[in-house]
Amino acid sequence: MTQDKAPAASAKDPLVVFTPSGKRGRVPTGTPVLDAARRLGVDLDSVCGGRGICSKCQVAPAFGQFAKHGITSNPDALSAWNATEQRYADKRGLPEGRRLGCQAQILSDVVIDVPPESQLHRQVIRKSASARAVEMDPAIRLHFIEVTPADMHAPSGDAERTAEALEAQWRISGARPALPVLRTLSQALQDGSGKITVALHHTHVDQPPQIVAAWPGLLDGDAYGLAVDLGSTTIAAHLVSLRSGEVVASAGRMNPQIRFGEDLMSRVSYAMMNPGGAAQMTAAVREALAALAGELTTEAGIPPDRLLDMTIVGNPVMHHLLLGLDPTPLGQAPFALATSSALDLGARDLGLATLPEGARVYLLPLIAGHVGADAAAVALAEDPGASDDLVLIVDVGTNAEILLGNRSRVLACSSPTGPAFEGAQISAGQRAAPGAIEAVRIDPATKEPRFRVIGCPLWSNEDGFAEATAGRGVTGICGSGIIEAVAEMRMAGLVDARGLIGSAAQTGSARMIPEGRTHGYLLHDASASVGPRILVTQADIRAIQLAKAALYAGARLLMDEMGVDEVDRVVLAGAFGAHISPLHALVLGMIPDVPPERVSSAGNAAGTGARIALCSLAARRRIEAQVHQITKVETAVEPRFQEHFVAASALPHAEAPFAHLRQVAPLPEPQFNAGDSGGRRRRGRGQASETI
Repeated sequence: MTQDKAPAASAKDPLVVFTPSGKRGRVPTGTPVLDAARRLGVDLDSVCGGRGICSKCQVAPAFGQFAKHGITSNPDALSAWNATEQRYADKRGLPEGRRLGCQAQILSDVVIDVPPESQLHRQVIRKSASARAVEMDPAIRLHFIEVTPADMHAPSGDAERTAEALEAQWRISGARPALPVLRTLSQALQDGSGKITVALHHTHVDQPPQIVAAWPGLLDGDAYGLAVDLGSTTIAAHLVSLRSGEVVASAGRMNPQIRFGEDLMSRVSYAMMNPGGAAQMTAAVREALAALAGELTTEAGIPPDRLLDMTIVGNPVMHHLLLGLDPTPLGQAPFALATSSALDLGARDLGLATLPEGARVYLLPLIAGHVGADAAAVALAEDPGASDDLVLIVDVGTNAEILLGNRSRVLACSSPTGPAFEGAQISAGQRAAPGAIEAVRIDPATKEPRFRVIGCPLWSNEDGFAEATAGRGVTGICGSGIIEAVAEMRMAGLVDARGLIGSAAQTGSARMIPEGRTHGYLLHDASASVGPRILVTQADIRAIQLAKAALYAGARLLMDEMGVDEVDRVVLAGAFGAHISPLHALVLGMIPDVPPERVSSAGNAAGTGARIALCSLAARRRIEAQVHQITKVETAVEPRFQEHFVAASALPHAEAPFAHLRQVAPLPEPQFNAGDSGGRRRRGRGQASETI
């Protein structure tokens, strides 16, 4: 079925929500999933044209109650397993829970996940590893030893003689092998003629280390660790040499839990409303971590048995779901944590079967019920408590972690920004992938836009752009793109301070398209070639306003607690910080007003903190102590949060003057009326209306 011949859907037809893209829409009953994906612009691969041969269109339907989406997705939401799927499963196999998108038909409301391998354009996980000098002091260290042979006249075990060799040759006392190593130690000694390399896992200086791996002879190469930033939307992992600290490979993928809910409270709700729902989410994220570990060792050409340590940071809900702990207490006051302490576990305790049996996992401590190990990792990486000036550190994702501090005091909170900054809940929004608009500029005189898409260095008005993007086209707009688009519209006078979009008559631009009682700004139109028509709609503006107001309100609460009205500098962390200019962040009022040159990017600070902890036992001990010194501010029960939120809904703010911003970017001050398509605007109370 081609897109232009598809029958129109009605309000009674099934609603389908695709994850991780977040795209949704109604389709006629009986529409194949593959056709629904094409109709809604979802990135679902197919090579055979829907004949059930290539299996590229595999999807994973999710069942249960999804309060965030307003959907109850039942097992009979898709048509029954058919002969084509059975034939393919018999010949090549289909993972449990998967369906072929070209065969499964949509019969009722349903949530459908498109796994990474079925996505035509691989998602871009923009959480790269930044360089950071770290004094190497890893928990896992390699030691070559020569073990005395067994002597029937002085009997002792292989484990005991190995421990004696470590004490004699390395002055390491009391080392004992973990049970998995004990099973293989004798063979390693035999194969190495008594000469072996052992990996020791150190915890505290007053505790003996544990032998977690052994190889015959002198090991050629290093041991490795994995630093993981377990975000609610994306998972980023860095494979690190535990000898040099060098990042040898990095990879990322969408968090598969997205199919259960885009934000944290949606996932808590799913766990509450669906028996076994928490276990489903636990299994999904553990499977993703195991797959990432295998992917990275393969990419780096490293034997899997060398991956012996892992550090993981994430917010409290991600932390609890990974551990298999009940997340539902985090959904309501007092937001009780099952544990806030750092944890040192065996990888097999977390079901990470692709890692060696002796591999270890360290989870950084949590700060509070809504301020997790990711915020602790940011504090470890950026160390606000060592700053002479007052620094605000903002790590933005679906849930924002905010730190404010200097040498005298450090405060922390989280703020529920939602998925709009990730491109979700946006009319033409999508995750960051090739073809997505990532940067926007609007000429304030002509109101004409130009933009850049992921995968192409050219701007849309430059020669060669059409040819360079012809293969995949312009597919949608990601988080950084919609943020810049809204800020540029504000600077061009297309949006007023309240967030209302003007009409064509009010703005003088034919790109303002009526949409009922509101308007949208036409950013890109490829409908003539059956491509997307990308608008920035009034609903998109509102979604960004809600997200940025929550972010600003959280920062403002910390400033209230600190007793200040200004900060000295702002550090933007995460993918947001790396891809949004300080000017656009200030125009939207996402952060408190500072001179733009006092806004800097820290890259993926949470991931950096995870790498520091991976490479340094001292850093682990340091952050374990520091979290007890951080003052937690709970936004969910703070009375002033709503007051700050309302004022921060304006662009950039209803009350704060943003004097530093206005020195570098004077903002037009139109006032548009919702539903007014004529050529008049109100100037404000007591002022005459003016024709434009």
